[in-house]
Amino acid sequence: MILVDSNIVLDIVGSDPTWRVWSRSRLQNLALTNELAINPIVYAEASVSFSAPALFDRVLADLGIDLLDLPREAAFLAGKAYVEYRSRGGAKTNVLPDFFIGAHAAALGCPLITRDTRRYASSFPSVRLIAPHLRTH
Repeated sequence: MILVDSNIVLDIVGSDPTWRVWSRSRLQNLALTNELAINPIVYAEASVSFSAPALFDRVLADLGIDLLDLPREAAFLAGKAYVEYRSRGGAKTNVLPDFFIGAHAAALGCPLITRDTRRYASSFPSVRLIAPHLRTH
């Protein structure tokens, strides 16, 4: 299984001119041999431009992306990672969603496809990241 970050879904549904092709082709290739999934946090962030859940659900189905519940272990780990981030002087901005996403990947022991690797790499070093600037096998 591979967890999909919000920015990857938004690249595709928002037709990002810079990243749409990379995100779509990478997801298609990964889907050949892996299950793809998002959690409720990614669902909330990526669904904002849709007028009804059924419309967004159809897009996710077309992309082969399932919706997973966020396990308690991941929520706990997200809180701990956020506290550590703040103790290192991290900004008090809207970053908590990233901690839920990274913690979910860590709790599942699965890779995360994203374009925003900095916070994930420092807070969740056990998570293998799939990103445009990283070499993946």
